[in-house]
Amino acid sequence: METYESPSRAALRTGLIIGLIMAAVTFVVYFANPTWLVSGWYGFIALVVFFALILYFGFQYRKFIGGYIDFGSAFQFSFITLIFTGIISIFFNILLYNVIDPSLPEVLAEQQLENAMVMIEKFGAADTMDSEQIDQMREGFLEGFSVWGQIKSFGLALIIYAILALILGAIIKKKEKTNS
Repeated sequence: METYESPSRAALRTGLIIGLIMAAVTFVVYFANPTWLVSGWYGFIALVVFFALILYFGFQYRKFIGGYIDFGSAFQFSFITLIFTGIISIFFNILLYNVIDPSLPEVLAEQQLENAMVMIEKFGAADTMDSEQIDQMREGFLEGFSVWGQIKSFGLALIIYAILALILGAIIKKKEKTNS
């Protein structure tokens, strides 16, 4: 008797695994140097690892169900994995920013502001900014680390997740060859 696991059920398990891996990586980076959490290279590496893990588990799931999966099921697997991983990440971020180290959002907001000012200076627009605009930027960065800011970010992330799931679904899908 063949076992079948639905894309949603496989995605929930995969999302839990990837979410816990990403949370562990976040905590390791936090303990190494908290400001790395808002660096461009960390974001890029985390995205690549995240993408690679979803592909790995997607290919494993495809193999488990017989080696073939249609685009709809591959998309469903990818999208639910992304959503569940995102929920776990938000939970751990809220825990980190509000329970473990409540002073961390201030440090990270300052680092983000510094990173942004470097970019603004590269474009030659630093002279056009006044202190009020800089304070507004700082407050915006700080608000992003609040519980409400994390929830709002997740709302925007859902749109990005849908686009990523389309790409991942297209990569994971594999049609059965027919001899017609």
